[in-house]
Amino acid sequence: MAKPLTYLQKRLGDDWLIGYDCQQLITLAEELLTQLLQRGTSPKILLAEKDPIKFIAGFIAATTANYPVFLCNPNWVKAEWEQVFNLVQPDIIWGELNFTFPHTHTPKPVLNTSHSGLIMIPTGGSSGEIKFAIHTWQTLMASVQGFTKYFAIDKVNSFCVLPLYHVSGLMQFMRSLTTNGQLVILPFKTLETSLTPFLVDGEGQGVGFSNYSPSPIIDLINNINTAEFFLSLVPTQLQRLLNHSSTWLSNFHTILLGGAPAWLEILEAARFHRIRLAPTYGMTETASQIATLKPEAFINGINNCGHILPHAQIKICNEQGEILSNNQIGIITIQSQSLALGYYPNLFTNKQNFTVDDLGFIDDNGYLNIIGRNSNKIITGGENVFPTEVEAAILATKLVTDVGVLGLPDKHWGQVVAAVYVPINLEVSNDILKNVITNKISKFKQPKYWIAVDKLPRNQQGKVNREQLEKIAITWQLHHSNDAAIA
Repeated sequence: MAKPLTYLQKRLGDDWLIGYDCQQLITLAEELLTQLLQRGTSPKILLAEKDPIKFIAGFIAATTANYPVFLCNPNWVKAEWEQVFNLVQPDIIWGELNFTFPHTHTPKPVLNTSHSGLIMIPTGGSSGEIKFAIHTWQTLMASVQGFTKYFAIDKVNSFCVLPLYHVSGLMQFMRSLTTNGQLVILPFKTLETSLTPFLVDGEGQGVGFSNYSPSPIIDLINNINTAEFFLSLVPTQLQRLLNHSSTWLSNFHTILLGGAPAWLEILEAARFHRIRLAPTYGMTETASQIATLKPEAFINGINNCGHILPHAQIKICNEQGEILSNNQIGIITIQSQSLALGYYPNLFTNKQNFTVDDLGFIDDNGYLNIIGRNSNKIITGGENVFPTEVEAAILATKLVTDVGVLGLPDKHWGQVVAAVYVPINLEVSNDILKNVITNKISKFKQPKYWIAVDKLPRNQQGKVNREQLEKIAITWQLHHSNDAAIA
């Protein structure tokens, strides 16, 4: 397999990284590689560059040298950086951080593994605790190859609005670099700001980019044939762009949707606008998606995560580990060539089967259907309630802009269902919401507590921080439990 720098050098003269100087990227990567090799040791590198050129150059240099590199969010706060520093004890830091590391530390030994060139990708899950999934160039390439085989394409053009330190952004770079594709890197906020002022006509529909004052970003967007590009979004980003940029979105070859569960309303809105959406299932541990619904199936009305990609296998098992038949809900177990080796600094003991917290089933058409998180399941009065179903029912009322459902302890029922929501306006009350969903879901699934907030605690990928959500709900419960009617 070719070295990472070789892929980059082969692109010399090819203006593949749109809007950036590709020669500058190669030169910087070569310079950083030389510096690393002159050290004569195997340093642990924290990579937290905000500038895409510096980030990519550092990533290529570290992986070519076969030195362990930890991809980091440069916007982590002090407490998060302290957590990372205590875990990693780095030797080299690339990037300007908002936290000063101690000048002296006790270096920890490099992870003992037969694999070289370890790539640590951060994952916080829904708890907020930062972990690093241990990958290699080989596991990332297995994901690329599975992607290209599944979509039957040789070249992947990516329009990346997600951070490069996150697996979803990193894999867009990997696909474009290694398949001779083009790559656009544009922060989502910059894209949204650029699109908003001039993409709306009197009826709220997208009208294009003509007759707008020139700017480098507008020129960049204008000069791209989006019909040849993949765009990756999380559900909250899709929702925001649907408000004013549906026509622009509908021009893309495929829009991959992942990072968090999507609710029915935005799926229906995307389908109405003929947006070629491809809902996915994957995670940092699998180097992005291992199941994807193709756009044609989505347009035809299917709402699930699609078929399994060729580099992976998914089994649905019960709690005893027995494989279940089609349409039976169970625990998702993954085998994949793109599977991480472990969480730094520990390796997985069972490398054949990776059991996740998700519940789902495979239907008779081979499509993967996700029900929800096993750990988020609410058991109230002996009945199982999955938050995603209740959230979908509440969002379908169009009276809230966001909602998170969880279980709170109760001495009578074991747990009761609580909904933390953002009302669409001040006129939306708890009583209105209760009445609207009365006939939408079973009574035991209906929230007993309704908690209005200004916003939900979500991370950049759109995932709700379950710990913070629970704190909000418990605090509310302590002050309002006497006012809440428990049915």
